[in-house]
Amino acid sequence: MKITILDNATLAKTSLTCIEELGELTTYELTSPEQVVAHSQGADVLITNKVVLNRDTISQLKTLKLICVSATGTNNVDLNAAEEFGIAVTNVAGYSTPSVVQHTFSLVTNLLGNTHRYQRDCQQGAWQKSEMFCRLDYSFNDLQGKTFAIIGGGTLGKGVATVAQAFGANVVVAERNGAPCRKDRTPFEEVLKTADIISVHCPLTDETRDLISLDELKMMKPSSIIINTARGGIINEADLVTALEQNLIAGAGVDVLTKEPAELTNPLANYTGENLLLTPHIAWASTESIVRLINEVSLNIAAFTNGESRNRLV
Repeated sequence: MKITILDNATLAKTSLTCIEELGELTTYELTSPEQVVAHSQGADVLITNKVVLNRDTISQLKTLKLICVSATGTNNVDLNAAEEFGIAVTNVAGYSTPSVVQHTFSLVTNLLGNTHRYQRDCQQGAWQKSEMFCRLDYSFNDLQGKTFAIIGGGTLGKGVATVAQAFGANVVVAERNGAPCRKDRTPFEEVLKTADIISVHCPLTDETRDLISLDELKMMKPSSIIINTARGGIINEADLVTALEQNLIAGAGVDVLTKEPAELTNPLANYTGENLLLTPHIAWASTESIVRLINEVSLNIAAFTNGESRNRLV
């Protein structure tokens, strides 16, 4: 069996032994749209994270039997075309939950403690010039007792809620905007007005695109912070910059953008204020998460070879 990985760079040089044991493995660090067909020819199994496999491409791959998406989202694969041409498709879910939860709190605690500002000052010699044993130039706020609101009550949201509660925060989960409020949810606008921390963990859909724009940001408390480790586009990027510039909120931590890699014109990528922490879509990518991901992909391939259905979408 011939197995090809189209964007091995997304796996961070992690061992592929468990996949190599299943067949003849070929890897490409990256694959451009123009290279997809050439890199995929002759493969029985294709592994892709973000490389797009559309109808035109799939129709040209006569030996292809299985597409393994090395991620949860499958928007880069034309599932209808795969089904039409008799090609199975699998994905992997849940592998990155601990990593995303940890990175969420890395952003939260750095913003609440202004760690990035203190680190910069230490590097620039400010502590060495201090007249007392410490420096208290910036606020340092407890997470305990804060209202911690979660948008998106799925696996990731539940994981974040557990850790927030361990810190002593009062956790609330937002109801969908405009929907009748369930007994275990808090109305969306109430969340915006009362939360100290808002953490976004919902998928990007037509319903959630620009879910939080300038009107919503204006409802938030000036002392509040917002975190997005979900998907770019849920928070309007230009409006978030406006809110940060005008101190409508205290800070934001963002790991995802509408277009990735970041465009040179992206307003968040160009914002230099210290009340923003921007990271390059790394929340999912702990070493342990990638190991779990590769192992799950290998198990998907092995199951398919054995005629079993595992994580099958098509």
